[in-house]
Amino acid sequence: MQSKTMSKKHKETGEKRRKFSDEYKAEVVRLAMQPGKTAYEVARELGLSPSGVRLWVKQAAIDRNGKGTGPLTTEERQELAKLRREVRTLRQERDILQAATALFARRGTS
Repeated sequence: MQSKTMSKKHKETGEKRRKFSDEYKAEVVRLAMQPGKTAYEVARELGLSPSGVRLWVKQAAIDRNGKGTGPLTTEERQELAKLRREVRTLRQERDILQAATALFARRGTS
């Protein structure tokens, strides 16, 4: 089964999604923020997706501005993902305990 995070293009072609380090992304953003440069030009020069570079630039601006009412910072996204994993684990544990409780209750009445 394909990953939920895999783009439609990658599903169709069977390509694996490229991953880039935070340092590489920061350098690409720095290049794109230089006077006279655009995200599209930097993406073309480096063989990257222009939309991906634009997203990196946008996320970097959000991270620089810190907390607010807008989109989540990278740190907030990481915390949210961690909390969602914890909630999923806790729900699984709760379901197991409920099933065990029901099983023991049935055995106790027979």
